[in-house]
Amino acid sequence: MKARVLVTLKSAVLDPQGKAIEGALRSLGVPGVASVRQGKVFDVELETTDAAKAEATLKDACEKLLANTVIETYRIEFVG
Repeated sequence: MKARVLVTLKSAVLDPQGKAIEGALRSLGVPGVASVRQGKVFDVELETTDAAKAEATLKDACEKLLANTVIETYRIEFVG
């Protein structure tokens, strides 16, 4: 089973890298960019076909390593 884990900073946390990217896009003349928040993407392949077990495993991985849950949130998406 394949999954994608998206990790982003919580909305209340300042995102200096996102601001830098936003400024760079504006200086490059990219129109219509209101704001940018940066994050991380993890593509994970699991050795199970049980969706509930896969989700539990990924939540455990996020809580232990992939996300700093004090300042970040995560979302799990199953793909293909």
